[in-house]
Amino acid sequence: MRAMILAAGRGERMRPLTDHTPKPLLTAGGQPLIVHLIRNLVAGGISDIIVNTAHLGHQISAALGDGQAFGALIRYSRETEALETGGGILKALPLLGDDPFLVINGDIGTDFPLGRLKDHAIDLAHLILVQNPPHHPNGDFGLHHGKAMDSGEPRYTFGGIGLYRPSLFKACPPGRFPLAPLLRNAMAQEAVSAELYQGLWMDIGTMERLNAFDALLAESP
Repeated sequence: MRAMILAAGRGERMRPLTDHTPKPLLTAGGQPLIVHLIRNLVAGGISDIIVNTAHLGHQISAALGDGQAFGALIRYSRETEALETGGGILKALPLLGDDPFLVINGDIGTDFPLGRLKDHAIDLAHLILVQNPPHHPNGDFGLHHGKAMDSGEPRYTFGGIGLYRPSLFKACPPGRFPLAPLLRNAMAQEAVSAELYQGLWMDIGTMERLNAFDALLAESP
């Protein structure tokens, strides 16, 4: 299985820091956020990794290189401007191939065992949901008998970790577009499974959360 790490975003909420450092290269526990994700993937047997870049993308490719330092093969899908999640995945499809692939937000901190998804059977998509953090109290999707739903209670937050079939994007024109409408359409077909993860997960969207993740890693054995 191939994996894609989304690393093209501007990181507006963390300016001015992200004016000169792309958010996935901000450090916690002595390593860039994206390196934690790469090591998690490789530990789980997923070493063929695509990283999309836009804002300060040259810094990301310079820091990661071809991935050999991490036991991975890293290739890049370069965007002149960030295409949002849906557009970024569509542009990277030639690198991702014809089989289901894993996509991870480059600005999360988690101990979710990504390798567990390597042989997971899916319809069109499979999402990892988490408990709603304080900054997103209303969640994104419902969960009922292993299916993600656009309605229903309780609602959980999409954790930025998902498996997708290329066919989910088959009718999409190139360009900038979000992922959520595609998922909602697929949910209406009952084609999106999901699971709730109760372990460590953080959306590193502010300096406070970056510092909290850094402190948490410092406490880990």
